Amino acid sequence: MSQQATEQVYGHYIGGEWVDGDGSTFESQNPATGETLATFQRGTEDDVDAALEAAEDAFEEWRSLSYIDRAEYLWDIYHELRDRHEELGEIVTKECGKEISEGKADVTEAWHMVEWAAGNARHPHGDVVPSEVAGKDAYMRRKPRGVVGCITPWNFPVAIPFWHMAIALVEGNTVVWKPAEQTPWCGQIIAEMMDDAGVPEGVFNMVQGYGDAGAAITDDGRVDTVLFTGSAEVGQEIASTVGGEPGKLAACEMGGKNGIVITEDADLDIAVHSAIMSSFKTTGQRCVSSERLIVHTDIYDEFKERFVDIADDVAVGDPLEESTFMGPAIEADHVEKIRRHNELAVQEGADVLVDRFELEADEIPDGHEDGHWVGPFVYEIDYETDLRCLEEECFGPHVAVLEYDGDIERALEIHNDTPYGLAGAIISEDYRQINYFRDRAELGLAYANLPCIGAEVQLPFGGVKKSGNGYPSAREAIEAVTERTAWTMNNSKEIEMAQGLSADITTSEEQQ
Repeated sequence: MSQQATEQVYGHYIGGEWVDGDGSTFESQNPATGETLATFQRGTEDDVDAALEAAEDAFEEWRSLSYIDRAEYLWDIYHELRDRHEELGEIVTKECGKEISEGKADVTEAWHMVEWAAGNARHPHGDVVPSEVAGKDAYMRRKPRGVVGCITPWNFPVAIPFWHMAIALVEGNTVVWKPAEQTPWCGQIIAEMMDDAGVPEGVFNMVQGYGDAGAAITDDGRVDTVLFTGSAEVGQEIASTVGGEPGKLAACEMGGKNGIVITEDADLDIAVHSAIMSSFKTTGQRCVSSERLIVHTDIYDEFKERFVDIADDVAVGDPLEESTFMGPAIEADHVEKIRRHNELAVQEGADVLVDRFELEADEIPDGHEDGHWVGPFVYEIDYETDLRCLEEECFGPHVAVLEYDGDIERALEIHNDTPYGLAGAIISEDYRQINYFRDRAELGLAYANLPCIGAEVQLPFGGVKKSGNGYPSAREAIEAVTERTAWTMNNSKEIEMAQGLSADITTSEEQQ
């Protein structure tokens, strides 16, 4: 699929073929301009049924291949991602609106994940475990779970699909994938890559569409594992549904109300830089974006002044321009959601420091008047434990600055007072404060003297509490898409049991 908008209607990829649906369609739009990029078939339960049937039929043959043979298909995709880096980065930016360096980084992250998954095929697998009995060998083996359903978000439309699918495929599973309805163009290109690489029929399947298509995937009994990245509300519904089905697993990575603790011993240059990056990159539309800045009273005024000065002037504009720091929000409905969160903060007593929600006319690039534009919204508010504006994720450039007095223990009380637990950071030159945060912050991703964004694929990724169960990352994702078998083999001519259990068999005659 080229970069030009087209009148062609793109279909689903099922059983190694491009197929049309029932005629219902939807459009991909550029959030910076409002222009239509392409038109796609909208998936139905029948489309999902066909995809699941194809995946189920292909499973036995695919699992019979070696790890290395399965990984060979992914190496072609790895090279294509690298070769098309500039082109695909621009497509990501056009379809989801994040600025061009982020669009390119999305593609880079995708090939990093493919590289990790394919390279891992040649690494040792399983563990040899000592047995109590000298004549026994004990070890653990993994086997694929079967059909994996993947539901991925729009904000990382190339990277996250490969976080899910590269590992699932190398481990021997087959996949049915629904891309986000906001970024079907990126989904189309990934499916084309799978087709070009010659991935066998039915091993990879893609159904475009909305939440009803995703629900048809996650709710079907043929799906053994669901990999989901998205909102907490949808993830909790999936986890609740799947959790009631014996033998089925849901690995959900969800949102966050992430915080940065800035102590009295912080380097203010690092603190301000990290906070700006964490709050406004991707227009705050990352699950790891920071919406709470928890700042010690000794440096509060200086930090606030410096942070506000930059937030008031950060460059919002055409995401294809390298000088842009923040692009548009993804869609009109999301703009309204951000508006409601901003209004809620005011209702709960916030003192607004920066309000660029409605940008000035001269801030909107020429030809982009129909884009979904928002700017930074920054406020300070006295911390209280039940404030909704400090509890509910906005998923936008909406940031609370909170002053605290006392030691690192007090900062952590405020930091941990949220139903979420995904990402966070501490800015301090005191290693004791850093270590206290490391050990007690209720998080899956923690950073010191860095923004709380920027995960690397070889590290664990996931959260605690309402943010998920921590599976969607390299090694941990393997746990979600495989089943572990503890295998014990007797090398002796006799049977000897562990724990001193008698292996003697007595008969009723011997008892007399």
